[in-house]
Amino acid sequence: MHAWPASEVPALPGQGRDLRIHDTATGGPVTLDPGPVARIYVCGITPYDATHIGHAATYNAFDLVQRVWLDTKRQVHYVQNVTDVDDPLLERADRDGVDWAALAEQETALFREDMTALRMLPPRHYIGAVEAIPGIVPLVERLRDLGAAYELESDIYFSVESDPHFGQVSNLDAAAMRLLSAERGGDPERPGKKNPVDPMLWMAAREGEPSWDGGSLGRGRPGWHIECVAIALDHLGMGFDVQGGGSDLVFPHHEMGASHAQVLTGEFPMAKAYVHAGMVALHGEKMSKSKGNLVFVSALRREGVDPAAIRLALLAHHYRADWEWTDQVLRDAEARLGRWRAAVSRPDGPPAEALVEEIREALADDLDAPAALAAVDRWVGLQEASGGTDTGAPGVVSRAVDALLGVAL
Repeated sequence: MHAWPASEVPALPGQGRDLRIHDTATGGPVTLDPGPVARIYVCGITPYDATHIGHAATYNAFDLVQRVWLDTKRQVHYVQNVTDVDDPLLERADRDGVDWAALAEQETALFREDMTALRMLPPRHYIGAVEAIPGIVPLVERLRDLGAAYELESDIYFSVESDPHFGQVSNLDAAAMRLLSAERGGDPERPGKKNPVDPMLWMAAREGEPSWDGGSLGRGRPGWHIECVAIALDHLGMGFDVQGGGSDLVFPHHEMGASHAQVLTGEFPMAKAYVHAGMVALHGEKMSKSKGNLVFVSALRREGVDPAAIRLALLAHHYRADWEWTDQVLRDAEARLGRWRAAVSRPDGPPAEALVEEIREALADDLDAPAALAAVDRWVGLQEASGGTDTGAPGVVSRAVDALLGVAL
């Protein structure tokens, strides 16, 4: 599966700061010090509908992580998956009377278009669940051989008790885990499971649903969590720098994925930091496909909204915050974009070197994009009030905003 084209990231004078970021597992900040190549895995979409603002906010957060790393003169090895076979996708295809694979490809293509328009840097490896199945099957077989997996009516489950570190990503108690498992694709009420939250590794073939050769597992399809583990281990290995996604993935997805990987390899931890973006609401409720309260990036683009304004609207909120999308949020972003573009189109302005350092400092401090925007606003305000004599400053500001914030002026 191919990703989307990369936008050029301008080179800036000097060098950025190492990233200090909030780690869900420890509940506090950690300073990441990757080697020459920083490694990040971000969980991708299940492509049964278009990219909404909540998705965009999540991928914007991890785009900033990459830009901070690039500014430290590191390379970035970014991997993202596409869950292109899953129950919600099959249910939507059945409801609409369309082929599930065609629906997945259609929505994945639209996602690529949205990411391109928003200037999100693409992953080096963009892998679909279906194409990962040949690598998933031996992992499930190995978990079974290790005694960490068991069969239940031809389905195969992972035993969470097999990982001594289970629970150390989310730090939730058993009751909360059970509740979230039921809400987020698990089956804690199924009789016969060793632990109610044990996740499925391999679903035996169901009549009328797609299935693949699973070798000794029988025909079927993979569970959600083992998909990401297989892709991450194949392309990044253990101990990569950041496991990212929305805060709704903390449990069960990232908790289970970590346990799968740790049992498979005997190493700990799977990732040095678990980083999660907040949820975006609309009309007082979290934006989600199940509720249908969505604002689609593609719909905004069709209405003529500048993708740079959409990106500024996302950047105006700290990535870990839960916030609400409103018409005013977009109007404020459009007004800011207009001011910034007018400023960098002028022949001169106040010196910009200090501004570049302010943006770097803000982003290195747990991706504080609102502080970075405020710094640019101050520079623009000075230019509007008293002009300036530095003829190179507008160009420096334009390149910095592009390189570090992903907004083309």
